[in-house]
Amino acid sequence: MKPLRVLGTNHTSFTVSNLDRTVAFFVEALGFEMISRAPRDPAIIQRVTGVKGAELHIAYVQGPGHRLELIQYLAPADRGRVRALPCDTGFAHIAYDVDDIDAAIAASAPHGVLPIGDPVAIDKGPNTGGRVVYMRDPDDVTIEFIERPQ
Repeated sequence: MKPLRVLGTNHTSFTVSNLDRTVAFFVEALGFEMISRAPRDPAIIQRVTGVKGAELHIAYVQGPGHRLELIQYLAPADRGRVRALPCDTGFAHIAYDVDDIDAAIAASAPHGVLPIGDPVAIDKGPNTGGRVVYMRDPDDVTIEFIERPQ
């Protein structure tokens, strides 16, 4: 058997309730590029996800060095919502290095992406000397901004 070789990261995905709103945040506030947006064949999506009755639209946005897949499910009607806390097993977030954490917070606010707390100085690890803040969007997706040490 040939050994597995991971070639790279393709994307990170988040399921959102309003694709227009979320795409606008990544494109307008963070300067990402939208590279694709379209519905998918429900039969294929249902086979891939195991979600019976799934119908969705997917947008891909490209940021510096990484692509995000943003998914809005239109069906099934009985889909739920996740509100995980950072301490909950399975919690996930995405982190971005920024040159100015205060500017990142200000650019995010008009899109409903708000800080969980105030920016904090980092005292240990590879980002020592920088500042960090967790942000939450209207779907409770958590985005971390890290201002690198000067």
